[in-house]
Amino acid sequence: MKLRQWQAECIDLALTQYRDGYSHFLALATPGAGKTMMASELADQLLKSDLVDLVVCFSPSSIVAKDFSESLHLRTQERFDGLIGAKGRSLTYQNLQYLDSSFWQLFERYRVFVIFDEIHHCSGSNIDNANAWGEQIILNIQDKAKLTLALTGTPWRSDTAPIVLSNYLHPSNKISCDYIYGLSEAIGDDVCRIPQIVAIDNNNISVVDIKETKTFNSFKALLSQSIIPYQEIIENEAVIKFVVSSAHKKLSKIRRVNPDAAGLVVASSVDHANKISMLMKSYFNEDSIVVTYRENDPTSIIQQFRHAKSKWIISVGMISEGTNIPRLQICCHLTNIKTEMHFRQILGRILRMTGSKNQEAVMYMPAEPKLLEYAYRVKQDVPFEADVVKFEKMKTEVVDDLDSNQKGDVVFDKSKSLKPNVELRIDGFESGISSVDFGEINVVADEHYLTTSYEKVVNIFGRFKQETIALGLSGLR
Repeated sequence: MKLRQWQAECIDLALTQYRDGYSHFLALATPGAGKTMMASELADQLLKSDLVDLVVCFSPSSIVAKDFSESLHLRTQERFDGLIGAKGRSLTYQNLQYLDSSFWQLFERYRVFVIFDEIHHCSGSNIDNANAWGEQIILNIQDKAKLTLALTGTPWRSDTAPIVLSNYLHPSNKISCDYIYGLSEAIGDDVCRIPQIVAIDNNNISVVDIKETKTFNSFKALLSQSIIPYQEIIENEAVIKFVVSSAHKKLSKIRRVNPDAAGLVVASSVDHANKISMLMKSYFNEDSIVVTYRENDPTSIIQQFRHAKSKWIISVGMISEGTNIPRLQICCHLTNIKTEMHFRQILGRILRMTGSKNQEAVMYMPAEPKLLEYAYRVKQDVPFEADVVKFEKMKTEVVDDLDSNQKGDVVFDKSKSLKPNVELRIDGFESGISSVDFGEINVVADEHYLTTSYEKVVNIFGRFKQETIALGLSGLR
C-alpha cells in the first residue's frame, strides 16, 4: 500500500535520527491520520536494514494491539504473536505489569525496537513521579531498547504529569515532538474529514425543589449554579432523546448515500448505555450494540461491528482512541469525562477519510462550557473558514415529530437520591416513553452507589474487562 506523504516524511526523518545516534523518536499525528501504518512501515525498514532484531509494540487496548499485530504482519510478512520464530509481539500497556524476567532478558540478548502507541497513557520523568506503566518503561525499556518510537494524537495528560520518554520545551513547557502532523495538515491533505460539532442547548430549564422553582436559559447558566451536576444532564431523558434524535436523522440521511455508515454513542456507565439502547429501540425503533468492559469479549463485538452494516454502537470505555472503525461518521458525546484528550479521541473516531461518497463527520453533545471550549479549539485547527461549531435548541425540530398531545416538559425526579429533593424540567421534548420504564434502572443505581462509583473509576482509568490478560505473557524466549 502506498504511503501518504506525511508517513513517508516521518519515516525518513526517524531513520535519519536513528542513524545519527538518537534512540528515541516522538511522532505527533492527529487521530485518524494513519499512525499504525507509518509505524509498521518504519519497523519493516528497520528489520530489513538489519538495524533491529525484534519489534515489540505496546498500545492502550487489546483491539488496538491486535490491529498493530495485523498491520506489522502485512508490512513485514513476519509473525508478531510472540511464539518461536516470530519477529516480535504486540501487547497492551496492561501487560507491562505481568511480564516476567525472561521477557525483559530479550532486551539484553537482542536489538529490540519498541513502539509505544498513545504514549500519553504512560507518565513519569523518573521513578518518583511515574505511574505504573511509566515506571515499567523507565525500569525495563528506557535504557535497554535499541530504538523506540512513541506515537500520540493528543500529546498531553489531564493530570499534567510528564509523559514518559519525552522532553519539554522551556519556558512554554510544551512537549518536544520530532515530527508533527496536525488536524489542519490532515484535512488539507484529504486524510481526515472536516469535523462538525453540534452543541445541544435549551433556553427553558426549570429546577424545582421544595421551596422554589429556578429557571435557566442555557446549560451553562444551569451548571454555573452548581445545583445540577453535568451527570444529571446527560442522564436526563429529554436530553438523551434530543441528542440521539438529531444524530439519528443525520445518520439516516448519510446512509442514503453511504449504506454502511454508522454512529457511535459514548455513554458514562453501563446503566446509562443500556438506557440509551432501550430508548433507541422504543422511540426510534433502532437496534443498537452495547459494548462495555462487562462483556466477556468486547474486542470481538467491536470487530464484528466494524465489518457489519448495523447502524449504532454504544460504548462505555471501549471505543475512544486507536479503535479503527472507518464507517463511523456520527458520534454522540454523552460521557461524564470532560477532558480535552478524551474529547479529541472520541471525535477522532469519525474523522478517518474513506472512499465513500459522503464524507461528513458530525459530533453531537450538550452545550457544556468545557466541551464548547474544546470544540472551538478544534475549529482553530481547520485550515480554512468552516462552520465547525453549530448550536441546536431543544425546542425546535424534534417537537414536530411528537404527538401534539405529548408534553414538552421533562421532570427529573431526585426524590430517591441522597441529593437535595429537586426536579429538573427541560422544555422541548416529551417527558416519557410509554413502553419503557426506566424507574427500575434508577433504583438499582441508587441502591448500588458503590458500583456506580466503581464504574466511573473504571471509565477513567482503564478498560479492565477488555484488558483481562491470560498468563503466559513471556512467549518470546
